[in-house]
Amino acid sequence: MKLKGTVTVALKEGIFDPQGAAVKGSLDTLGYAQVEGVRIGKDIVIKLSAASAEEAKALLDEMARKLLANPVTETYRIAVERV
Repeated sequence: MKLKGTVTVALKEGIFDPQGAAVKGSLDTLGYAQVEGVRIGKDIVIKLSAASAEEAKALLDEMARKLLANPVTETYRIAVERV
């Protein structure tokens, strides 16, 4: 089955996010004083073939642990959909 997996990677809470701080500062300058914080992450989209969505999630989890995310400083979540 053809699937599309999205691995969303973000810095763990408590880890300083310089990109998020820069965006927050810019939003403050633009008058959005109600913004209390910004965190920046990344989406990694992978097209793959697997027997099931569960198998695809397991493969994507393995990829994330081995390469796509740094477990010391980042968290990740996985979504899978049919294409």
